[in-house]
Amino acid sequence: MTQDITGMAAVANIGASPSEIFAALCAGQESRKPLKAFDPDKYRAAYAYEIDDRPEGGGDIPRRATRWLTRVVREAVADAGLGEDLSQVPVLVGTTMREQRSLELWWRDDADVALEDLHFGTALKAAFGASTTYTFANACSATLYALGMATDMIELGMADTVVVAGTDAATESGFGTLDRVQNDIPDALRPFDATHKGMLMGEGAAAVVVQRAGTGSRPVHARVRGVGMNCDAHHATAPDPDGITRAVLDAYRRAGVRAQDIDLVMLHGSGTPLNDATESSVLRRIFDGAGPGPRMTAIKAMTGHTLGGSGLLSLVMAVLAMKEGAVPPVLGLADPIPEAAGLGLVQGPPVSGDLAIAQIDAFGFGGINAVAIVEAAR
Repeated sequence: MTQDITGMAAVANIGASPSEIFAALCAGQESRKPLKAFDPDKYRAAYAYEIDDRPEGGGDIPRRATRWLTRVVREAVADAGLGEDLSQVPVLVGTTMREQRSLELWWRDDADVALEDLHFGTALKAAFGASTTYTFANACSATLYALGMATDMIELGMADTVVVAGTDAATESGFGTLDRVQNDIPDALRPFDATHKGMLMGEGAAAVVVQRAGTGSRPVHARVRGVGMNCDAHHATAPDPDGITRAVLDAYRRAGVRAQDIDLVMLHGSGTPLNDATESSVLRRIFDGAGPGPRMTAIKAMTGHTLGGSGLLSLVMAVLAMKEGAVPPVLGLADPIPEAAGLGLVQGPPVSGDLAIAQIDAFGFGGINAVAIVEAAR
């Protein structure tokens, strides 16, 4: 069973809408900037992929993740031709940090943050009357987990329309933890390149409206064919190739596709040596003997790692890639790692092609894996 994607919205460091973000990805312009949210003198890493919406004088403000969330939900439901009354529409939110940055500002600077402000459901109810909201804190796979639940809800007859969204703002505790635990400190996020050193944080939000096939009032952007997921709990941080393989094959089974049917892969591509090598090795095995293989790209090279919302942001970009018949490049990819040999990683200018089916990868700490298969609306 497939579900229709009838509304989409996104905001990231490189654009305030899906079309702006996709155009920036295709242009391949460097987007990292010196760290602004926190005192860079405290950390080894000096760069991040932040949204430039802080006060001119510097410093930070609370509830940025919530503001982005309500914005993309509002824009996605408008794109789908729905009103803003979501009292009968479930809203599923994926995130890694929730409003942890607001809590940090309350603790450190006595920012005006009430306990209820830390829950996205509060803002969603105030803005849209949403009475059924769920938050998934499933690390980097959170929004694809939420998408999987949305498709289940529709298939089970629990809803005809579900809004799936994700949001994350950079937190100092998260940034500082990465700064301590990464062996090398990158000055840019460079997925699958031999110079990759690790992950840098990004910020952003994305939302899609998923509806039972044929029930929407607007043209369909794309169709969700299936979502596979698991939690292999292999290691706290190291990805397990077997767990990832099972998630990919489960997605294929649910979607009714084979490896040779995939035209595009939106890679997780976190820029960490272990993730890049593991993801590359898994995909080499899966696509071995599957013809020329799909084109592959990794948008974190320009957006940074947008954490819980990263899977959904990649999905929205996959939909636009299929619509435009163009795959943006992996920024900065000059010397692919040996494990990626033979994969269709896009380097240099965007690559044109007929793209009908896309695979979106999202892998989180603790072996929280999710893979979505999306089909172009033709």
